[in-house]
Amino acid sequence: MSSPLRPDISERTLSIIMGGGQGTRLFPLTRERSKPAVPLAGKYRLVDIPISNCINSGLKRIYLLTQFNSASLHRHITQSYTFDHFSGGFVGILAAEQTFSSTSWYQGTADAVRKNIIHFLNQNFDYALILSGDQLYRMNFRKVLQQHEENKADVTIATIPVPRDAASSLGIMQVNRDRRIVRFVEKPKDPAVLDTLKVSPEMHSALGIEGNQDSYLASMGIYVFNREVLLRLLDNDFTDFGKHIIPNAIGQLKVDSYVFQGYWEDIGTIRSFFEANIDLTSELPSFNFFDMIHPIFTRPRFLPASKVNGATMDHAVVSDGCIITRANLRHCVVGVRSLIWEGADLNRVFAMGNDYYESQESIQQNREAGRPPVGIGPGTRIENAIIDKNARIGANCVLSPAGKPENVDHPLYFIRDGILVVPKNGVIPDNTVV
Repeated sequence: MSSPLRPDISERTLSIIMGGGQGTRLFPLTRERSKPAVPLAGKYRLVDIPISNCINSGLKRIYLLTQFNSASLHRHITQSYTFDHFSGGFVGILAAEQTFSSTSWYQGTADAVRKNIIHFLNQNFDYALILSGDQLYRMNFRKVLQQHEENKADVTIATIPVPRDAASSLGIMQVNRDRRIVRFVEKPKDPAVLDTLKVSPEMHSALGIEGNQDSYLASMGIYVFNREVLLRLLDNDFTDFGKHIIPNAIGQLKVDSYVFQGYWEDIGTIRSFFEANIDLTSELPSFNFFDMIHPIFTRPRFLPASKVNGATMDHAVVSDGCIITRANLRHCVVGVRSLIWEGADLNRVFAMGNDYYESQESIQQNREAGRPPVGIGPGTRIENAIIDKNARIGANCVLSPAGKPENVDHPLYFIRDGILVVPKNGVIPDNTVV
């Protein structure tokens, strides 16, 4: 009698997405929302990226761990991801909570997983895939899992080759010819240490790294753990995977590297977030949202098609439900329900759009209170800026970070990393010049 077939590797894997960080470096975009809930590319949220990568890889049992400013993130998840009863799939939200056994909030990524381990153990799985909720990339996780299983690794860490100037701000791995990680250095600054971590030309060939420029293998914050290994590594007070768990595991267990070669952006700062979005307006952007074999999923909104009335647009990404009237847009990402009026001139702007269309009664009430309507008013000029959701920008304004300090806090706006940010629900009166 033949033995039953072993379940597919996707059915033996549990995905865990870390979505609880404060995201202080993305302030003010994270003033009222968690980092994974920050809008992306006009109609998505950052958290849609890891969830879509999981779904496209056949991984449909997904937990999202949340903590700070999580209301909008929870709403987005519940409105976006519903699996049928027969697939066994889910995107479950595990919010930080106080219990009889623990009265503290998540102290780090490892602590968050430890505090929820009882929920994970209710699932049948061989491998745990730990992911960040705020990175932009497209990866087939099945390849990572297959290498992990074939190499009989205890832990596998996804790494990406980076140039020397980027290595000092990332966790750098050194591997042998069998892809086993033999050394880990967090954000190496010493040039002599960096020299010792460089991937040799021989290793370039062995690891299949393309090109011959100096490379360093940086951790992507993507980990695969065997079930029992994860339980053993969490049986302590260590709070963070990158700072504590992984360095401790390298000396004791078989920790391998999966080398990823493709676009990957850790959306860590306002500047990196802004440039990643503006890059989407390029003719050949680094990240392709038009890949229908591996689509990026998000909430279905059922909005009308956008309406353009005599506008001029050069390299623009325009989302659903917008009205753009005789405006001039260059290298702009325009979010859902955006309203941009005649004579407005936008250059390198990410306008996140609006959560609603304003009624005539609301427009009149706001006018009487001295506030412009939702949207970008006529004759207004904006450059190098992020306009967060539901912002009211009046007529004949000039908004630009040019000539200003790198970082500014103002009652009406912020400047971070040289990018001007109008916060969510922000109000910029008519004729304001920044």
